[in-house]
Amino acid sequence: MEGAVDGAEEHLIGEAEKIATALGRMFPGLCEVVLHDLRDPRHAVRAIENSLSGRQVGDSATELGLARIADPEYPSVIQNYPNRFPDGRPAKSTSIGIKNSAGEYIAALCLNLDVSVLSPVTLALANLVATGTEHREQPLETLRDRNTRELRRVVEELAAERAAAPRSLSRQDKKALVRQLHQDGYFDSRDAAQTIADLLGVSRATVYNYSK
Repeated sequence: MEGAVDGAEEHLIGEAEKIATALGRMFPGLCEVVLHDLRDPRHAVRAIENSLSGRQVGDSATELGLARIADPEYPSVIQNYPNRFPDGRPAKSTSIGIKNSAGEYIAALCLNLDVSVLSPVTLALANLVATGTEHREQPLETLRDRNTRELRRVVEELAAERAAAPRSLSRQDKKALVRQLHQDGYFDSRDAAQTIADLLGVSRATVYNYSK
């Protein structure tokens, strides 16, 4: 029975993947379309078209995805909410949750429209770039791999244990911190070395030297 359930879910997500691909190819360079497999939140990105956020297949779920996993009553559709890409560009987003026959969220189809490229014709496209008002106070999610945020948190916590900000640590403390991160497996995530380098104010090569 379990195999039949898994097969039905896989079929449903496979059909959603077709939709994600078609939508993305309809708006090349303008709208990022992401299909999240919420059954595996650490590697949730199942498909992505027009990766304006820099994410890749296999990256982790956003805060919105985690909220749906935790709460089956979370709204199925969150539409036209303001968002922002990692490089600062404004986005207009819509997220559609997909449930299995048991009423559990197993996937989410998300569209992130790059409204910055529409600025020359803002007046003519005012309705297109408008976002809802109920989500203005705090962003619902961050359009990047969660592993980067987790790594930043860990670096800041390890630095706080030494009563300093990451960039203010001594050379020896930075070396010890990097070795700790390497030992704990944080170098397995994408762009981890560059993220650590930026946080500590050193070069990527220095980070690799510290990790030896």
